[in-house]
Order: sequence, then structure tokens, then C-alpha cells
Amino acid sequence: MPLLDGQDPRQVAAAAAALAAGELVAFPTETVYGLGARADDDTAVAKIFEAKGRPADHPLIVHVNDAPSAQRFAADWPALAQRLADAFWPGPLTLIVRRRPEVAGAAAAGQDTIGLRCPSHPVAQALLAEAHRLGVPGVAAPSANRFGRLSPTRASHVQAEFAHNLPELRVLDGGECEVGIESTIIDLSRGHPVLLRPGQLSREQVETATGERLSDGDAGAPRASGTLEAHYAPTATLRLMSAAQLRAALGVLGDATSRLVPGLAVYSRTVKPGRNVRHRPMAAEAAGAAHELYGVLREIDDGDVRLIWVEEPPDTPEWEGVRDRLRRAAAAA
Repeated sequence: MPLLDGQDPRQVAAAAAALAAGELVAFPTETVYGLGARADDDTAVAKIFEAKGRPADHPLIVHVNDAPSAQRFAADWPALAQRLADAFWPGPLTLIVRRRPEVAGAAAAGQDTIGLRCPSHPVAQALLAEAHRLGVPGVAAPSANRFGRLSPTRASHVQAEFAHNLPELRVLDGGECEVGIESTIIDLSRGHPVLLRPGQLSREQVETATGERLSDGDAGAPRASGTLEAHYAPTATLRLMSAAQLRAALGVLGDATSRLVPGLAVYSRTVKPGRNVRHRPMAAEAAGAAHELYGVLREIDDGDVRLIWVEEPPDTPEWEGVRDRLRRAAAAA
């Protein structure tokens, strides 16, 4: 699987040329690595769905290099969209707006709305700018992993995901992703802002920028990337437990934990299991926990682990994105 150096302009240009030719390219963003295809080519976009095993009715996010490029996909661009773009683009925010009917039908899974994002990672910015120069208006890119599984935050994670079914996939290496969980998604297609997926950006930050209170997603919301109830799951079964529940379970099992629950690993912030239990401490701060989350779960998954007990993060605004990802991972069990 070709690994391209994201710091080398020639290799970035080669990746952009591959996108322009309708091929798939994996590339880094500040959130996670994406599996990209030119958004205006339905045949190229179909390759993403096939590679991931993703349902064709589950829309993708289109990545653009600036707000004017985003507007090429939008039937209308509300003032609220521009305020949020001014405040957070480039950055980990996806905006859902009404789609221009003649563009990106496959990427939008046939919906009349479309998710748009301008990533801040310098390698992503360089790739999108060069692709735009070659006539690519935007790049549809879900996370570069098999559907429903842990998102990749390193180029090596992408290689591990697709070594067998996409051996020729170009992977543009930009190092480890800074944020570590997927973008916040705000729906602007209904006249008021609706939070469909939390991320690094807090509700308070978004509400301050919009001057409006965010509603939560409901049954009337458009389908959006990464919003299924069960998602972001490791191969091992993940159980989300309060600190009290985790302490109680470990206390009951005591020194016999590893014998009675073979293949158990604990990922916790405040609870320290005994020496006989495999343990990964969770970062004390929300940003650190988000940054490490998928990498830690992949590392645990790569061992002889069948069950992961995870301490539920604090129920505070800054932890909302991490809580969301863990809740969805646990729902996949």
C-alpha cells in the first residue's frame, strides 16, 4: 500500500492527481483520517461505499478548502452558515445545508442536504488546494476504516484497515491527528441550528458564535455521517460503566478478576484495577482523552482482549464528544 509523505509537495500533488482521476486517497485531517474521492464523480464516490462496506443511504461529508468552495455545493448558504464558517473554519465543524440538486448526489446519499467541512490540517489543506487547482470542487471523505469500526488517527491505522481489500490505496501520511474524534455536525437546513453529532467544539462555543440555542437532533433530522446509534466500535465488546459500577465489579472479582473474566482490559480515568488486570489510564482532560481515544482502543483491540470495561467520562460539556463516541461503541456490542 503506497505511503506518501504529506510534507513533500510532489507527493501531495500525486495524491491530488489521483483524486482528480477518480481514484481513492486516504488523507489526514485534524480529527481523523478520511477515505476520499472527488465529490462530483458518483462512480468515484461509489468506490468509498464499496471499500468500507458502508450502506449507500448513509451520506458522506464533503471536504472543501474554503467557504466559497462549500457554496458551490449549496442550494442556499444561510447567514448562520457564514457566521459559523467565519468562527470555526478551517476546523472540526461540519455544516449541513440544502444541496444544489445537480451536484454530489451519491455523496449525499440522494438527500436534498449535504454535509460540508473545511479541515484545518495543513496536509489536508494542501491536498484540497491542489485538487481544486485540478478541477476537483470538493472531496467526499468519511473516516478511513471499515464501516462502524474505530476511526483511524494514524496512517498505519488506515493501512491495517485496507491492506487486504485496497492494497493499491494511496495513503497520505500527515502524522497523528490532533483532535482524535470526528467533527461536530450542525444541521442548518431547517431554519435553526440543530446538533446532530458532538465533537471537540462545545455547545457553548457554537451557541456563542450563532447567537442561538442549539436543538438536539430528532427523527426529522437529515441522515448524517457517524450518527448511527451503534458506531465507532472495537472488535472486543465494550461496556461503559460508571466509576462506582466499575469499582464494584472489580471489587467483587478481586484477585480472581483475570481468571474469572479472561481477556478483560480496563480503560479508566479514576479507577485503578489490581495488578492482575490489563489497564490503560484515560487522560484526565477531555481534549487529551479525545486525542488518544481511538489509538488506545485500537491498541487494546490488537491484544488478546475480548472485553473492555470503560469508565464513563464526566457528564460535563467538554466531555460530550468523548461520551458520545463511547456510548455508540458500547451500543454496537
